[in-house]
Amino acid sequence: MLLSLPALHLQTSEYHPLFQLPHGRLGPWCSPTGSPAPLSCETGCGEGSWILVCRLLVPTQVSLLSMEEDIDTRKINNSFLRDHSYATEADIISTVEFNHTGELLATGDKGGRVVIFQREQESKNQVHRRGEYNVYSTFQSHEPEFDYLKSLEIEEKINKIRWLPQQNAAYFLLSTNDKTVKLWKVSERDKRPEGYNLKDEEGRLRDPATITTLRVPVLRPMDLMVEATPRRVFANAHTYHINSISVNSDYETYMSADDLRINLWNFEITNQSFNIVDIKPANMEELTEVITAAEFHPHHCNTFVYSSSKGTIRLCDMRASALCDRHTKFFEEPEDPSNRSFFSEIISSISDVKFSHSGRYIMTRDYLTVKVWDLNMENRPIETYQVHDYLRSKLCSLYENDCIFDKFECVWNGSDSVIMTGSYNNFFRMFDRNTKRDVTLEASRENSKPRAILKPRKVCVGGKRRKDEISVDSLDFSKKILHTAWHPSENIIAVAATNNLYIFQDKVN
Repeated sequence: MLLSLPALHLQTSEYHPLFQLPHGRLGPWCSPTGSPAPLSCETGCGEGSWILVCRLLVPTQVSLLSMEEDIDTRKINNSFLRDHSYATEADIISTVEFNHTGELLATGDKGGRVVIFQREQESKNQVHRRGEYNVYSTFQSHEPEFDYLKSLEIEEKINKIRWLPQQNAAYFLLSTNDKTVKLWKVSERDKRPEGYNLKDEEGRLRDPATITTLRVPVLRPMDLMVEATPRRVFANAHTYHINSISVNSDYETYMSADDLRINLWNFEITNQSFNIVDIKPANMEELTEVITAAEFHPHHCNTFVYSSSKGTIRLCDMRASALCDRHTKFFEEPEDPSNRSFFSEIISSISDVKFSHSGRYIMTRDYLTVKVWDLNMENRPIETYQVHDYLRSKLCSLYENDCIFDKFECVWNGSDSVIMTGSYNNFFRMFDRNTKRDVTLEASRENSKPRAILKPRKVCVGGKRRKDEISVDSLDFSKKILHTAWHPSENIIAVAATNNLYIFQDKVN
């Protein structure tokens, strides 16, 4: 059976007229028991179809200004931007992340804002609507800054968001720009205190001489308000741009990685961090590689990996030494001399590294491929998937327009059986590790009508082009899927395309 998506148009909340996010539905990936089933698809075949559910438009910078004037952050944007078909640079989504339960989905953008979507509670009992999310909270995480000592502008762009496991009624997440990591608390408040003795109903101080009786303050119901407050600010520890943050499995520490160093932080200590990796040479002219991504092992708090611009992955064990400059394992695939070209070093740079949920495998994404490595085998990957090999002949033009330096992310599904990553022309790819089948799908505004069928796409490299194929020369390299996320336990995915967030779920017959 092929992947297919039935679609329902997302009914946007009256509080958020500007959010019209496409949700989509992914094909039959769930078994009758509800556990993830293997992906089954055939590219370019007409039996199956994907249908878009809704598309969500991230609010623009103008609409966020109204948040300070409105008490309830769930009611912002009523008077702004009811139908926007354009996006500014600040509106472009720069990261997407589900929390550990999948009930919340956070996005960060280049304007320094974080938008959190919450799963519709009533949709859980309606299987065909279980992937519907609405806006939960919006807040400004980072502001643009200027380093006067170095005459350097610090962008407000959110590079990464990482959730912490929920311990109480509040939610906690880490967000980072190029220099500063912040720990945010997101909580709800539906009661307010009344009956103060020293304050009147408007909050002004009363003259103590006028107070003749004592009152016991009481809590009164109020409209639900979602508050986001910064609990910790971790700053001044990175000389270079932060590219990764990762929460440790002990949930007491996390690490932040920049181009040349990785620091270990304790959540309770903001003025001190431990440098655990430092690859900066004494002479910067001898610099040959930089750190591109880093992540903790999902189960072992002492183990982490980091990737480099040379296409290598290093596994480190903090039990061996305080400074993990000497790796425990080194993963590298020997390059075929016959395929070497001017662009070899650029396209071999790893843009993302992810541990599998089981902790047994590592997935890496370079410019053209996704590779899966077994922790027990360092000399070569056990699986290699070609994402867009048809671009190999276009590397020269991609170098000229700087697209060759784009950093694509990759994600596992909940059972580590399917891999997803992005491409150009708003295409995203899925690979089933069991059946070795793959599918190319497109997240586009043109296909965002209710119940619109999202058909598998195929790129024609040369020769005669079929009706349902697209020529490699017609691809739009300004439209790219860099950031994706997969629900931790269900077949629901989020795909970011410029300022649009597409949410898909599997079809339920």
